[in-house]
Amino acid sequence: MAATRRARVRALAKINLDLRVIGKRQDGYHEIRTVFQTISLSDRLDLAFTAQRSTELTLSGNVDIPDNLATRAAKLCLDEMRLTGRVEMRLEKKIPMGAGLGGGSSNAAAVLLALPVLAGGKIAAERLIAIGRELGSDVPFFLLGGRAAGIGRGTELYPLPDLPSRSALVVTPSLHVSTPDAYRSLGRGRLTTEVLQNNIDSFLGYVWEAGLGGGVNDFEEAVFRQHPQLKALKRKLIKIGASPAMLSGSGSSLFGVFGARTQVARAVEAFQKETVFPVSLVSRSRYQSLWRRWLQPHGIQSKWPLQSRYAR
Repeated sequence: MAATRRARVRALAKINLDLRVIGKRQDGYHEIRTVFQTISLSDRLDLAFTAQRSTELTLSGNVDIPDNLATRAAKLCLDEMRLTGRVEMRLEKKIPMGAGLGGGSSNAAAVLLALPVLAGGKIAAERLIAIGRELGSDVPFFLLGGRAAGIGRGTELYPLPDLPSRSALVVTPSLHVSTPDAYRSLGRGRLTTEVLQNNIDSFLGYVWEAGLGGGVNDFEEAVFRQHPQLKALKRKLIKIGASPAMLSGSGSSLFGVFGARTQVARAVEAFQKETVFPVSLVSRSRYQSLWRRWLQPHGIQSKWPLQSRYAR
């Protein structure tokens, strides 16, 4: 009987330190410019792989989503490696769903990073990225972690220098913001060359400054118009000392970055009526170090993405 290989990993959330919507593309997606940043808020994922002649995928935990991204990622992963086996997954969600924090995408990326290592297969980095892109626009970022510029759909990624570790507060109100509705509310069809170039230049200016301040989220105007309580929450974050404070993705979560943990503790007290998560910014080196630790018994430590000790 084949041995079962197991790992417990964490799928980290993200925030968007800057997000510009340039316009609608011919493929139906929107052209964006964004700066992703991983944060310490995470889901827990237990994976077990047992080689067998047929493929069997199971997902349990506190999540009940048909065609879950984690399950789809596992199937695509095995197909790419031309392997079969039983994949058992248990997912304990802590990242709020539909909150602009990338929880589902991070779950999928966690499977893509961990399953090849457990299964003893090989997937080239460019193929792993392509599979991630097929699953969702945010998935490729979670194969990298840290701070990165995303262009196109957000899937074309360029690592940026990591920022100093900072404490932050994520505020998640009990409302849902539809991403398709948020895009429609923007009214971004074909933009004039001048407007488009100004938006791109503004984004470049933010990236070149390599700091935290000055970020923009183009969704805020439209989303705040529909949900004024989110605008009030942002103002509250700024008033108690957050810099920056903004919507993450298309919402509904907001985040505020603070200079000290003591400020975050005070901010938690100020948002007692909301669901809040004290977090820290997670650098790319820290992100990849965590993954090396989680997969240490099974992965070759000098490689990224990690490669399996069992690969032939």
